[in-house]
Amino acid sequence: MFTGEYIHSFDEKGRVIIPSKFRNELGENFYIGKGLDKCLFVYPIETWTEFVGKLKNLSTFNKQERFFLRRFVSGFSECSFDKQGRILVPPSLREFSGLNNEATIIGVIDRIEIWNKDSWTEYSNDDEFDFDSISEKMSELGIGL
Repeated sequence: MFTGEYIHSFDEKGRVIIPSKFRNELGENFYIGKGLDKCLFVYPIETWTEFVGKLKNLSTFNKQERFFLRRFVSGFSECSFDKQGRILVPPSLREFSGLNNEATIIGVIDRIEIWNKDSWTEYSNDDEFDFDSISEKMSELGIGL
């Protein structure tokens, strides 16, 4: 399970170190692509395969489902670590997420997310979301500690 928040810098070639805790859980190969809210999603192969299996149930005759499938899946590619535990984030993905200097890498249970550090700070402190109210809604759904 992926949890935690780490800050790392990109080098001049567009590589970033993935925390060792996350590397162990991701395995040698994994999938990286455009996520939601302008961050990158990174999935272990098994999780990606399971997810894609669910997407196969979408109808090619439904315009919205066809759009989602094309837009979401085409933004992903298989990736691996170099010997220093870094990944090379393709230029198109760095541009999508505004990644050029520092990144915040967070664990989100079954995936990791790579954020532009400033975007993550802004998002996680956004007044639009009231964490206490959202926590109460989680409790109403039967999700509590």
